[in-house]
Amino acid sequence: MIDRDLIRRDPDYVRKAIARKKLDAPVTEFLEADEAWRKTRNQLEGLLAESNQISKSIGQLMAQGKKEEAEGAKAKAAQIKSSLPTLEAEAAKLEAALNDLELSFPNLPHESVPDGKDESENVVVRTWGVKPSSDGFLPHWDIAEKFKLIDLPRGAKITGSGFVVYRGFGARLQRALGAFMVDFQVQHHGYEEIYPPFLVNRASLVGTGNLPKFEDDLYKTLDDHFLIPTAEVPITNLYRDEILEDGLLPIRHAGLSGCFRREAGSAGKDTRGLLRIHQFDKVELVWFCRPEESYANLETLTGHAEAILQALGLHYRVIELCAGDLGAKGAKCYDVEVWSPGVGRYLEISSCTNFEAYQARRANIRFRREAGSRPEFVHILNGSGLAVPRLFAALLESNLQPDGSISIPAPLWPYVGCEKIQPS
Repeated sequence: MIDRDLIRRDPDYVRKAIARKKLDAPVTEFLEADEAWRKTRNQLEGLLAESNQISKSIGQLMAQGKKEEAEGAKAKAAQIKSSLPTLEAEAAKLEAALNDLELSFPNLPHESVPDGKDESENVVVRTWGVKPSSDGFLPHWDIAEKFKLIDLPRGAKITGSGFVVYRGFGARLQRALGAFMVDFQVQHHGYEEIYPPFLVNRASLVGTGNLPKFEDDLYKTLDDHFLIPTAEVPITNLYRDEILEDGLLPIRHAGLSGCFRREAGSAGKDTRGLLRIHQFDKVELVWFCRPEESYANLETLTGHAEAILQALGLHYRVIELCAGDLGAKGAKCYDVEVWSPGVGRYLEISSCTNFEAYQARRANIRFRREAGSRPEFVHILNGSGLAVPRLFAALLESNLQPDGSISIPAPLWPYVGCEKIQPS
């Protein structure tokens, strides 16, 4: 959520900021609902105060022998008391409607985010490594079939399209990539490792902004739990409804998890190989920090995601998303895109985002700068560090050798137990 007082104080600014994202929000409806709710709440509080005052006066009147006036005061108190349930119910109804409107607001883009209508106007910030041409490179699905690393037909038979069975060395490699990436972030950058639940409740998804808007993209159980779309959801909600100690900030967590996405709005896109599947593993990096430090921390977080690709020797670029491609939750975002020579294009492998206080307000995560000071909302950042399937694909395509083998980057040798994969 964005700051409720900001909507009240400067609704035109909010409208213009949201319009930069090519999105809309019910600003007028919110202001009307807010006015009705505050009016009803003030009326209720006034009646409660009057009732308390009358109750105090009854004893005084009785002590003064003013029995008739005391009886009149009792009647007035009873009248007020009888009107309270209706007014309380109305205030609760208005507050629920106000909260629903508030949850529908997207985050506001940071002033540094470039204007633009869609992904075609995103800005290349930097590149790393030498970009190989696509000449002579095979797509990962052909390599994986030759080496018997993945089994898409049997994945579809077991579950449905978009589900993959990793086999043999493929299973070992995908497991190795996840373990390597978590170890790298813990050992080199000081993250605390988290292994989260893969099922979360509705409140957790509201807290991160996935609900109510993106429910169609989620897998839901009969008891109103959801399979996580990313470890961002459970890790962010570790501190829901808590006040953190200032001395603990920044808190940095790295978590490897399964991720489950229906991809409801992506029918027909990237259907070959591992580019867009419904279940996959991913390492997520999540930060909780002081507001004044969050944009410097975003640069650091993005660098930590990039470090994985550098360690594995894979060419990539970093893109700053323009306002029109930023999406609902983010205030500023960098995409890290790895080069896939066999597919012949860059693949998004990480999105590193500063949400500012947007998720913290929804999940009620605050910190106190010193004992007795007023709690403030933390800023929350996260980024993939990285998604395993696309890393798996880029690694196969970039490391296929002329002799028909696949070379394994040196940092992975302890995890896979060899330096090359030979054809079966």
